[in-house]
Amino acid sequence: MTNWAGNITFRAESVERPSSVEETRGLVARGEKIRVLGSGHSFNHIADSPGLLVSLDALPPEIEIDSASSTVRVAASVRYGELGRRLHDKGYALPNLASLPHISVAGSCATGTHGSGDANGGLATSVREIEMVTAGGDLVTLRRDTDGGRFPGAVVALGALGAVVAMTLDVVPSFDVRQRVYEGLPAEVLGEQFDAVMSAAYSVSLFTDWRTSRINQVWVKERVDAAPGAVVDPAEAAAVSGLAEDVAAGGLEGATAVGGLHGAEPGGGFFGATPADGPRHPVPGMSAVHCTTQLGVPGPSFERLPHFRPDFTPSSGEELQTEFMVPRRHAVAAFRALGEIRDRIAPVLQISEIRTIAADDLWLSPSQGRDTVAFHFTWIKDPGAVTPVVTAIEERLAPFGARPHWGKVFTLEPGVLRSRYERLDDFAALARHFDPRGVFANEFVERYVLGRA
Repeated sequence: MTNWAGNITFRAESVERPSSVEETRGLVARGEKIRVLGSGHSFNHIADSPGLLVSLDALPPEIEIDSASSTVRVAASVRYGELGRRLHDKGYALPNLASLPHISVAGSCATGTHGSGDANGGLATSVREIEMVTAGGDLVTLRRDTDGGRFPGAVVALGALGAVVAMTLDVVPSFDVRQRVYEGLPAEVLGEQFDAVMSAAYSVSLFTDWRTSRINQVWVKERVDAAPGAVVDPAEAAAVSGLAEDVAAGGLEGATAVGGLHGAEPGGGFFGATPADGPRHPVPGMSAVHCTTQLGVPGPSFERLPHFRPDFTPSSGEELQTEFMVPRRHAVAAFRALGEIRDRIAPVLQISEIRTIAADDLWLSPSQGRDTVAFHFTWIKDPGAVTPVVTAIEERLAPFGARPHWGKVFTLEPGVLRSRYERLDDFAALARHFDPRGVFANEFVERYVLGRA
């Protein structure tokens, strides 16, 4: 049994797929070493087990919306694609989504997966309650409003506290998003106006192949709705945002806009970048058939905030991924530092993405305590060629205290990684409380988090 990319073969002695919470409790109560597998989109051994590997994909895919509290309770087996559609049908949405809608809610939150947007926290910041089976088979519920002292340590928990079987998330009223792709952002613009570029819309992603200092593509995701009282005439919005074609087609009839797109230029440009003349895939030369709708066509947020469509698999897994999170204030310096080794990065790279994430208070979140810029790398599937380049990137980003994504490829020494998380000792104490025998701790958790190996 392997992960999605096929670069990790799980070493577990056995695999179980319980079909109920009670069955899950029974498996845990046996006292074996256990790890829980989500959708398998991690690229390292974080989900591997020396004993029992438990997949929760057979749990009933429960989605329970509570309009009174503006929350939704979801089973661990639910993925963002199906959740987004169900919420939209009931008039709700999640405030943020990752680029892939195929990943599980529980697994994504547990590893600090984040999505994008200056004012948007990572996916785990929406979690209000956690239901998990702890060592011994007990079912425990932790709530943000009543367990404040330890709740921030239990959300991004890497599966080290127990088997999360359900989560309750905050939701917001549904909203529409329009997405545009621009090409050829000049390097000097990024250096001089990074903050303006990244804050120009609800979510902005930069894609580069690192062959030059120029940004290949800018993906701009703009909310269509307006703040109360901020209604803008559709024609005026089109003139500001380069949306004349949408008005002509009736696409903006009755719509509102949030003051137009910041950075928009006459002719539809964006900070010197030019509008793409058709749909684009982030990887040069690849078909955009799997990508979410572009060209400014409005649609539900769950169909626009991800880069890829939920009804298609964006690739066959022929890739490796790495991501490092750097304090936002060091964004330009980090970009320039990476540019100094572009000749090493480019030959083994498919594409690299740069995004921003708001700070949070979750102990093991890569954005804990700091507004963040994320440098993501999608590599060719050649570990021997990629690994030394990852090490070189880590060396370049070391002055900025870069934190790796927990579920992706990195080579940092455990002591270095642990030094970059100020609440790690608190988390270790929390793990001892819920899992004193280390039932849920594998080699990865022992080395990088608990410091026991």
